[in-house]
This record gives sequence, structure tokens and C-alpha cells, in this order.
Amino acid sequence: MFSRYKKEGAAAKPAASANVTELPTAATAEAAVEVKPAASLRRHVEKQHAVPVAADKEIKRRDRIGELKLELHRELLDNLNLAALETAAEADLRAEINAIADEALAAKNVVLNREDRTTLCSELFDEVKGLGPLETLLKDETVNDILVNGPRQIFVERNGKLQLTDVTFKDEKHLMRIIDKIVSAVGRRVDESNPYVDARLQDGSRFNAMVPPIAVDGSLVSIRKFKKDKLGIDDLVSFGAFSEEMAAYLQAAVSTRLNVIVSGGTGSGKTTTLNALSSFIDDAERILTIEDTAELQLQQTHVGRMESRPPNVEGKGEVSPRDCLKNALRMRPDRIIVGETRGEEVIDMLQAMNTGHDGSMTTIHANNPRDGISRLENMIAMAGIEMPLKAVRSQVSSAVNLIVQASRLQDGSRRMTSITEITGMEGDVISMQEVFRFQRVGLTPDNKIIGHFTATGVRSHFSERFRLWGYDLPASLFEPVAAE
Repeated sequence: MFSRYKKEGAAAKPAASANVTELPTAATAEAAVEVKPAASLRRHVEKQHAVPVAADKEIKRRDRIGELKLELHRELLDNLNLAALETAAEADLRAEINAIADEALAAKNVVLNREDRTTLCSELFDEVKGLGPLETLLKDETVNDILVNGPRQIFVERNGKLQLTDVTFKDEKHLMRIIDKIVSAVGRRVDESNPYVDARLQDGSRFNAMVPPIAVDGSLVSIRKFKKDKLGIDDLVSFGAFSEEMAAYLQAAVSTRLNVIVSGGTGSGKTTTLNALSSFIDDAERILTIEDTAELQLQQTHVGRMESRPPNVEGKGEVSPRDCLKNALRMRPDRIIVGETRGEEVIDMLQAMNTGHDGSMTTIHANNPRDGISRLENMIAMAGIEMPLKAVRSQVSSAVNLIVQASRLQDGSRRMTSITEITGMEGDVISMQEVFRFQRVGLTPDNKIIGHFTATGVRSHFSERFRLWGYDLPASLFEPVAAE
């Protein structure tokens, strides 16, 4: 057998004995149910019991395969040189795992059919090199989010809807082993003293976990999958996220360096929208990005990416988003993009927007544009800055030019439901005007939302700015669209 990745001194497995036990399959389970050509009542009773017996056999077979997988995984960890696996070719590693699995199965007097053996070896490879049961879901292109509620309950989101999967972990220890594998790869930790963690998978997917005792019924894990394909404005228009008229307006807004905030709830598509808007930034500009977990996929050449860092075991070494933002201001940026503003860094972000870094962008959590302004005011108050409310609002109104509202609707679709301009102050109140909106009309019989995008009839407050920068948007762009 292969031995390239085997630890030195690893004991060889004993040869197979003559007493070989074969795990039952669904087919053999059905064949085991004897149906004799006797009375019709006997045939009816046996027919009724055949399926439950087969199903019970199938459940036991799967449980036994799961136990075998865990046993073989421990043996692989004992026998394989894990340091050598980092540079091992996938084909060689699979061959080594197959060979060790064959020896172990023979030693345990177990014979599997070809399909079960292939599945077992594939899952062992995922345990050693990948993320165990989660690996299949990560490879599924239709899955957007993976949500783990303890070892026995794993949900996925497809097309905006949550679905319970049949994927499970063996137990809490199995789940914790995968969590530790993920967080240790990025130099972070999670345990009783630090029961929650944010991390990033190798493909860029965002990972969050909370473990017992804080998580009562088993570890809670959420994975927001990283999109390999970068979605541009044209893609979002074709998907129905917003209209061509809105895209033309947004191109003018970003190109003329308006300060933009993308507002929305969790999973509404804020980061996707921010990525798409960034495609309008000139390639000659220097862009600095600041995130808790790097997710942005900017398409420009001159991009500097920064990621905040939590404190270490001793409570030292923390680098907050505000620290990153303060340093970014000293690095000659043309634009600063903050992945999400949710704390005291809001002060530095607004100051940057007000002091020569026009065209900066960020996202916030809010249900509508007016709530977005209130969230900014609340974050300033939570940062401990003592300023009169009018001064706070004056700072916000002069810094922020545009709020783009992204929403996930009840049918699971994600749409840009509002584009609102900040036009200044009227007394103590920030004045705003909505330029575009998504107009809901009703529901189809299968609960799909019926609606259309329309202008509100209000001409843009920045029309003259657009014209001076070479974007002379026609008046027809701002005319309302009648429902069909």
C-alpha cells in the first residue's frame, strides 16, 4: 500500500480473518423479508411490514457506517503524517486513505458494497482535508447560507428559503473538532472562556460560531458562502434586483464621488450591492477597505485591504475597525470603503467623508433610510461623543449623500427597495427625498411578490453635479412608471 504520508513507526494492521461480516444493504434487507404464497391475509400483512423492516435495516446500516467513519478517522489521524498533508496531491492522499481504509475494514471483518465504500472514503477525505459533513454543502452552488443548530440539525438557505438537510454530525465532539479546525487555521480560538468567534474559510466564506455553555443545545454555526462569481450591475439588473434606470443613476452617483451608505437587514444583499457599486469606481483611484471579516471583492487594481483582529488569550493585541480607519486616513486613500459600520468607528467614517475622501461607502443595519440616519446618530451617542443633537445631525447630513436600501422580501427575493438622497437640514431635522423605489402591487397564488421599480417623480438634488461631471441624466429618468 502507499506509505508516503504514513507516520514512522505506525503499526501495520492485521490481515483479514476468515469470518467476514457484510453490512446489510437496503436490497438485502428487502430480500430477507420472506413472502410465501399462502393465504391472501398473510400476503397482505407481510406486504405491510416489508417496508418498515427495510427502512429499519437501512437506518442501522447508516448508523454503522457512521461509527466506522469515526473509528477510521481516528486511525487515519494516528497513522497519517498530518504535516505532509499540507503539500500532498489530492490523488495521492485519496489513494493513501483508500488503502488505510481497506486494511482497517479487513481487520474489523467488515465488507462494504462499492457504493458504501466510495462514500465512506470520500467522507474520510473530507474529515481529514476538508470540513467533514459541511464539505458537501460548501460545494453545493445552490446553497447561500449554512446554519448549524447543534450536531443533529443543519439548515441551508436556497433561493431565500431555509431548508432542513439530512446532513448531521455524529455528536457535539465531532462538531467541535470541525469548528476548532476552522478557527485554528486563521489563528483564532473558541472555548468556554471565549465561546464565540468570527473567522474566514479558505474560499473567503464568512464563518461565525458560538459554543456551549452559551449555546444551550449544542454549538451554533453560521456560514455565509463566498460567491466565486463576482456579480456586476448588469447581473443584478437581470436578476431583478433593480432597474436599468436605477443602475444609470447609481453609476452617475458613484462616478461623481457621492458618499453612499447601503442600508438593509441581515442577508438582504448589502455586501453584494456594495461590491456591484464599486465597479463604477475609476481604476486609477486608490481604495482602502476595512472589514471585520474580509468579504468585499473589488475589481480595481489599486486596492488595499485591512481586516480587524480580536484580542488574544491574554486580552491583548486587538486591532479594532476604528484603529484600521485611523491608519487608513494616513495612507493617502482616494476612497475608503468600510464593510460594515456598527460601532465607534462611525465618527472617523463621517469625518473621512467630510474631509476630502469623497466617494467613500459603507453598510449599516437598518430597515429603511430614515432608520439608517437614526442608527448613525445612535452609534455616535454609543461612542461616548457628547455633541448636541443638531450638531450630530449636521455632521451626518453633510457627510452622507445617498442611502441605498436593500431588502429581502417575504418570498425570499432580494431587491433594492429605495434610493434616497440626503439634501441638507431643515431646522433640526435632516431632509431627505426618495428618488427611486420598489412599488409592491400584490402576491401571486404561489406567494411571489408582484411589483415594479419606479422613479418617484422628484428630480435628483445632484443633477447639476452629475452634469458638470459629464453625466447629463435625462429628465425622463426621473418620471414615474405606471404599473402594468
